[in-house]
Order: sequence, then structure tokens, then C-alpha cells
Amino acid sequence: MDATAIRSFIVATLDADADVRRQAELQLKQAEDQPNFTDILLDLVSSEQNVNLQLPTAIYLKNRVNRAWERSEHITTTSVIPEDAKVRFRERLLPVLAGSPARVRQQLVPVLQRILHFDFPQSWPNFMDYTIQLLNTNNPASVMAGLQCLLAICRTYRFKSPEGDTRAPFDRIVEASFPRLLQVCQELVKEESDEAGEMLHIALKSYKHATWLELSDYLRKLEVNLAWCTIFLQTVSKAIPATAMQQEDPLERERHHWWKAKKWAYFNLNRLYIRHGNPNSLLDSANDDQKRFAKDFTAQVAPEILQHYLAEIDKWVSKGSWLSRPCLSYTIVFLDECIRPKEMWAHLKPHLTNLVTHFIFPVLCLSEEDLEKFEEEPEEYLHRKLNFYEEVSAPDVSATNFLVTLTKARRKQTFEILKFINEVVTQYEQSEPDKKNHIAKEGALRMIGTLAPVILGKKSPIADQVEYFLVRFVFPDFNNEQGYLRARACDTVEKFEQLNFKDQNNLLTVYRHILDCMADPKLPVRVTAALALQPLIRHDVIRTSMQSSIPTIMQQLLKLANEADIDALANVMEDFVEVFAAELTPFAVALSEQLRDTYLRIVRELLENNQQRDDLDNEYGDYLDDKSITALGVLQTIGTLILTLESSPDVLLHIEGVLMPVIEITLRNKLYDLYNEVFEIIDSCTFAAKQISPIMWQAFELVHATFKSGAELYLEDMLPALDNFVQFGAPQLIQNPQYVQALFSMVSDMFVDNKVGGVDRICACKLAEAMMLSLRGHIDNCVHGFVTIAMGVLSAQEVKIKSYKIHLMEMVINAIYYNPVLTLHILETSGWTNKFFSLWFGSMESFTRVHDKKLCIMAIVALLTIPSEQIPTSVAVGWPRLLKGITVLFSTLPTAMKNREDALKDDFHLDSSTYYDEDEDWDDDGAQWEEGEGVEGEHSEGKDESTAYLDFLNEEAQKFQSAEAEVSDDDLGEDSVLLESPLDKIDPYMTFHVSLHKLQQEQPQFYTTLTTQLTADEQAIIANVCQQAEVQAVMVQQAAAQGGGMNGTS
Repeated sequence: MDATAIRSFIVATLDADADVRRQAELQLKQAEDQPNFTDILLDLVSSEQNVNLQLPTAIYLKNRVNRAWERSEHITTTSVIPEDAKVRFRERLLPVLAGSPARVRQQLVPVLQRILHFDFPQSWPNFMDYTIQLLNTNNPASVMAGLQCLLAICRTYRFKSPEGDTRAPFDRIVEASFPRLLQVCQELVKEESDEAGEMLHIALKSYKHATWLELSDYLRKLEVNLAWCTIFLQTVSKAIPATAMQQEDPLERERHHWWKAKKWAYFNLNRLYIRHGNPNSLLDSANDDQKRFAKDFTAQVAPEILQHYLAEIDKWVSKGSWLSRPCLSYTIVFLDECIRPKEMWAHLKPHLTNLVTHFIFPVLCLSEEDLEKFEEEPEEYLHRKLNFYEEVSAPDVSATNFLVTLTKARRKQTFEILKFINEVVTQYEQSEPDKKNHIAKEGALRMIGTLAPVILGKKSPIADQVEYFLVRFVFPDFNNEQGYLRARACDTVEKFEQLNFKDQNNLLTVYRHILDCMADPKLPVRVTAALALQPLIRHDVIRTSMQSSIPTIMQQLLKLANEADIDALANVMEDFVEVFAAELTPFAVALSEQLRDTYLRIVRELLENNQQRDDLDNEYGDYLDDKSITALGVLQTIGTLILTLESSPDVLLHIEGVLMPVIEITLRNKLYDLYNEVFEIIDSCTFAAKQISPIMWQAFELVHATFKSGAELYLEDMLPALDNFVQFGAPQLIQNPQYVQALFSMVSDMFVDNKVGGVDRICACKLAEAMMLSLRGHIDNCVHGFVTIAMGVLSAQEVKIKSYKIHLMEMVINAIYYNPVLTLHILETSGWTNKFFSLWFGSMESFTRVHDKKLCIMAIVALLTIPSEQIPTSVAVGWPRLLKGITVLFSTLPTAMKNREDALKDDFHLDSSTYYDEDEDWDDDGAQWEEGEGVEGEHSEGKDESTAYLDFLNEEAQKFQSAEAEVSDDDLGEDSVLLESPLDKIDPYMTFHVSLHKLQQEQPQFYTTLTTQLTADEQAIIANVCQQAEVQAVMVQQAAAQGGGMNGTS
């Protein structure tokens, strides 16, 4: 196919007629199989005069390379580009890139990135030679192409660790190319054109990626580092060209290349100091060169960075210049990092009062844009204010973190900040109504709310003043004319949720105000009021007051949830459903219907959004969607509601029907993020009811279909629900062999699918176990399959994951307990009997949990019931080992039971004293501090949390490695048995005693043969087990007699 035909197809893809477009796309798809297809596309990109055609050609080329440069697991329908075509393409790509206009170049850079990912350096060894040639030309377009190439290679290596050999080639690339890159930057920073701004932006971004994980030896050289830092500081201080200030919209302005260049200059300076230049942030494993670099950087460069930043802050404060949000944010991040190290604290401290008053505080205050959003886009305002930690470049996030670090590390500064807050709120209180600065008051309350954990910390000398502050300065704002101040009043009360009010009347006043605000005309006020109500339920007086009005409050919360998709509201509802279960039971069906409707609405919107979204441009997929998170919260509330209805089976049955559409829409549309919660709902319904309704069998069919349609790796999430279907639905399963076959196929599929690993296959073993324990005598065919599956793995390979090996053995042990004669026949037929018994009895000490020991005991008891003539000759000689094995199990069973009790206690142990971090504790002498007293040491060192944490992780890793030889990392603890089992109801002592007694009576000679081989200790253990069984039998009889007596007299 020739270039003219391809060109005509591309022209046709732009046609207004949809049928013409579809036909053209089909023809292009067919043309992809031609060996010279990519050559033709590249010819068209380089020679096409019509830019409106050149750009779509470049886009098609980009998509073709993305899909077909290498074979992908996700895209199997596309033919891969032939090797000879790849060679030609690599040779031509860079010259075409250098000669293309900006819009086309933008499409070719991802093509370059994709190819480098697969082909550099092995298949493209001369790439860097050509890149350096481009950088050394005097032609701006060629230099630009060289910069794009260098950025692409830096991106390729940005996550390569210095460990191993993967980083070494890149360090050589840096040493070869960065001297020229530095020269280019030194020229660009003096320029004013937009082209120069774009080139500098790309160059500084290259440095960012090159130093992301590690600073190479070359870049650590003193003169090289100083030269680069000079470039960054010149960029920071550079007066922005007028063209970069033309956009009115701040977000549009930030996208200009000159502002992006500034952003990466700030970023690189920060990164150099935080990761490489601060001696306190170095790990213990740092070498001498790294320590020297950090020491020199802190002494020479960091103070210079601070001075430049302070100069830029002065310009911003005096309105002499504008700063983008990333520039503001990175500035505050650097200030934050200067708080703890004593050297930098000495430089920062003199400026602190001015910084907090004139810089940090204004950044925390509401902007004009915020006020506009509050009135016109309240939901957007809420997302911004409630999820602000998600916005990493938001200056107010950085300002909040700065205040927290300052008050934690330099405790005395808390008083300075509180003094400033007090001035603002007092001035507001005293001003005439028309002269009150509402924005400043809102900012001051946000500031004090940020410091709540510190102010209420242990031994805090100011905690007892908080109640007075709230009453005087916050309570009046519940009725403020400004909606955003009413919202801030609610938020401030929530931030001080750990405050124990001395005057209960104040607490009740808060409660009344919050209830009033939940009916506020402004959505942000209603939502923040709802969030503030949640922590109040810890107070007895509030819980009592709420009991009568909880149905109304839940209605308000549901209405709010439909007005604003805020995931935090679902958490509030979940808490209320749990705490006020008794009060809500009469309304449970109506509540579940409303929760269902809310969920269905969110999911339908989510599905529409996913349909509209272009997956190629959506780098992070669907899981970051706010609606997914909100839907998740609604599902969790539904799950909590179901758990509260265990004692109301009629209500529960009704709710199952209500919730079926929730289960259906989630599973049919493959909403993987929500699977776990939906499976939990099915688990809760079936477990609470202790029986399986026809509606839940429909849910079972859906779960099975979901598994079969590619959700094998979700078996762990499905397992609790499936276990309930087996345990509580045994009568229906016996009547419906197709359901049994469906369960068996889920187990067998896990051992066929190569994607599934040992840990996931453990879930299949657990499902097989549940079936054998609950469907005894009814699934012989399945048991044959289970034994074959387990022994197929155990006999073919050395199973290295200990827990997986135990579960595979337990599949066979379960089969023995299910039907010992059948299982021995299966083992004998395949020649596995000796292999299995050697494995089992050789691993007896590995069966550590109560569940394992009881199962082994019951299986051995089952084997002891087999008549001696039916025992296979291959293992008959070793049959006395059965009793020896059972003595090992019984001797260790009491310890296992004690371990299980301890594990259950640990699960329910809650320590409310761990609410706040230790860093919020005040020193022992904190109570003696007064505002003017105490001199904070100029050279005192603040504790660096991040370094301490990294060192802790290193230490723990070393401990773990040293212990690895002694203890297997996948040992099964008692907490790994999460499902109820029919074995839980069996007394192994009594079962064994009865079985042994029966063996003695029915096969006395065989009994003697087995017992005479026991040692005196082993015989003592058996005697002790029998004695304990007799004691327990008497206790059971006495309990039954007492129960009968009580019933008779009642």
C-alpha cells in the first residue's frame, strides 16, 4: 500500500460523516499489517505541508508505536512492528523530531520515550551520540530536539537504583551530557523569549529526573553543584517576561513554560537540600562523600537558597510580584525543612514572626477564588477543603505542614502563633459590624484548628484554655452572616474533638449549634456540621440526646450524601448505624433502600464518567475517582447496617432483596475497586441469617460468574461469603449438584491459571476444606479431584511457601477425615500413599494452630476406624505411627489453645491513649512555661521524623533478615484462621477416647499391636487424654441435667 492511499485514509478520518470516518479507520487498521506502514507514517509527518493533517498523522503514529512496538498482555489483537522496520524507524526518528513544529514534536516525544524504554541501550547504542550532537549545534530547533532526547533518557533512568549495575550507564551519560546542558542553561536563563522558557523548562526537568533517586559523583562535585545551584537561583530570582503574565486565569498562567521553569528550579533546590544536602536526613549507611556533600551544602548553599526565597517572599508580600501555586508551595516546604536542623534554624528564626504574620497566614486565608467557589460551586469548594491533602502543590497544604512542624519541633513558637491568632480574633470581636475582617477571622480559626493536636497534647500548659477560646471566639460564628465562617466554626469544633469539656452546658450548646448548621442553607456548612457531629457521639450526654432524633439525623445525612459525593459523610453514617443500632432497627429497611438508591446513583454516574473518559489519557485509571471512594463508603455503611440486624432475621431477609441491585450492578460492570465491600455484604447477609435465601443463591450465581469472567485473584475477598454458602447452604447444595460443581471448578481453576500464585491458591485450599467439612458423604467426585490437585503439586515439586504446603497437605488430610477408605484408594491408585504419609508425619510440628491439630486428630481417628484388612500394605507397617503422631498433637494442643485465646484478646484490645502522636507531648517542664520565659537554644536540634523513620525501617529490615533463618516468614498464626468451621464444635478429646475404646473392643489384637509400640511417655499422654475426655463427659452430663432441671421448674 502506498503513501498516497494512507494519506487519503487519514484525510478521511477527519471527515464530518461518521460512516466515512469509520471506514477510513478500518482501512488504516488493515494497513497496519504492511511492513512499511510506520515508514510511510514517518514520511508523512516529516513531509506533509498541511499542519492540520500533519498532527493527526503524528497522533496515529504515536498510538501505533504505543500499541505495537512490543507485544503487550493487555493488547493482543495488534500486530507487532517488524524488527527491520524498527531499525529504520530508530534511525529516522531523531532527525524528524528536530525538524518538526512544536505541536507535532509534542506527539513524537512519547514515541521516543516508549522506544527508549524497550530498546536503550542494547538496540539503540548510538542514541546518546546523536543527542549530544544535537545539543552542540547552534540551531535552536536542533538544541530543542537534543533537550527532548536528554529528558527522555533521564525519565527512562529516573527510578533506577544505585544498587546493582542498572544505574552505572546513566551516571556516564550524565557526565558526558550535563556539562553541555549546563552551558545551554547559562545562556537560556538570560533570555526572554517563550522558546527560551520552554527549553529551560525541559533542561531543568531533565536535572530533576536525573537526580530523583541519586546524585551522581559528577553532580556531587563542589564546582559542578555550585554552578547548577546558581542556575536554579537565577531562575528563581528572574523577573518573569511579560508574555508569561498575559493570562488572567492563574491556572493558565502557571502552564506557561517560564513558570514551569521556575517551578522546577524551586523543586531542584528543595530536592538537593532535603534528599542530599541536609546531614540530618542522611541514612546511617551514607558514605563519606555523601556526608561531605551534605555538610558543605548546609554551610554554603542552603543559607543562600533561604536568602533568595526570602527575597521572593518580600516581593510577593509587597505585591511587587506574583508567584504561582507550586512556587509558593515549594518555598514553604523549604522553610519547613529549615525548622529542625540547628544550622538552618539559626538563619530562619529571626524572620519567623514576619513570615507567619505576612506570608503563612495570608496563604492559609480564603482566596477570591475560594469565596467564589463557596457560593457558586459549593461541592467543588468542599472537595478542595476536605481533600486538600491530595493536592500536593497546594500552598495551604504546605503552610499547614509548616505550622505543625514548627509547633512540634520548636514548642515555644506555639505561644507566638497563639498570640497572633488571639490578636486577629480579638480585633474581629471588637470591630464594628461593617469593618469586621471575616477572611482574617476564618484564617485564624483554620490556623488554631491545625494546631489542635499540639494544643491538646499531653502535659500541654494551654489545653485548659481551649474551652474558653471556643465559647468566646467560635460559638458566635455558628450564627455568623458569612457562610464560610459558620462552616469554619463547625470545622474548628471538630478539630478539637478530643477536648473534654468541663462545663457540660457548653458541650450541649455545641451540639445544638451543630444540629442547626445541619439545616443551613449553604451546602458546605451542612457538610462540615455533619462531620463535626460524628466525634461528639463519644460523649454520653450527646449520645443520650441524639437517641430520639437519630432517624431524622440519618435522613439529613442521606440527603447530604445525594447532594455532595463526599466520602467522609459515609464514614459518619457508618458510625451512627453502629452506635445507634437499636434506635435505627425500625427504620432499617427504609434506610437500606435509601442507601441503595444513593449507591446506584453514584455508580451510574461513575459508569458514565468512565465511558466518557479517554483511557489512553487517563494515566492513573479509575481508582482515584472521588465517586468510587464515596460509593465505597456507602457500601461500608450498608455492611455495618446488616451486622446490626443479626437478631432480626425477618428484617434481614427483606434487606437482602433491597440490596440485590447493588450486588448486581457492581459485579456485572466489573467495578473491581468495589468488589471487596460487595463480597463483604454477601458475607454479612448470609452469616447474620445463618441460612441461604433464594435471593442469596442468585448472588452466589453472580459471584461464580464474576469469578469465571477473570476475577480469580479476588477469591480471597469472595472466600468468607463462599464459606457461608457451603456451611449454611449445605442442604440446598446437596440438592443442587450444579452448585457443587461450580464451587469445585473455582478450586480447580486456581490450580490451572498460571497468573495465580501459591498464596492465592491457599484460598482455593480453604474453599475445598469448607466443602469437605460441610458436605460429608455427598461430594465423593470432588474429593477425588481435591486429592489429585493437592498431590499433583506436592509430588511434582518442592513447595517452598510453608503455609501453602500445609494447606495442600490439609486438603488431603481433610479428604481422609471425609472418607478414609476412599482417600487411601485414590492415593494407592496413583502411588502417592507413602509420599503423602511421609510428608504428613514428617511435618507434624508444622501444624501449629488449633485448627490444624484438631483436623489431624480427626483424620487419624478416621484412619483408626478402618478395619485392619483394608489398610494398604504399602503403609501397614507404619500404621502404629498414627498413635505416635496423635500423642505429638495432643501434647501441644493446650499451648495452641492458649495461643488462640491470646490472639483473640489482641484483636479486641483497643488503647484510646494512642490517639495522639508522641510528638504532640509537651516536655515535663511544659506546665511551667510562660509566654515570655525560657530561651530556646539557638543551636538545639529538632528531631527529624523522616530520617528517624527511615533509620527505624533499616533497623527493622536488618532484624527481619537476621531472624529469617530461624523463623519462616509465612508461618501460620492463629489469626490466619478467620472462618468458622464445623471442626470448632468438635471435642477432640472425647472423639479420640470413644474411637480408641471402640477399636479396643472391636479389634483387640490390632489395638494391642498399635499400643505396644508406644513409649511410656506416649502411653501416659494417651491415658491423660482419655482421663480428660471422661471428665469432660461428666461435665456435659451435669450441664444437661441442670438445663433439664431448670426447664422443668420454669
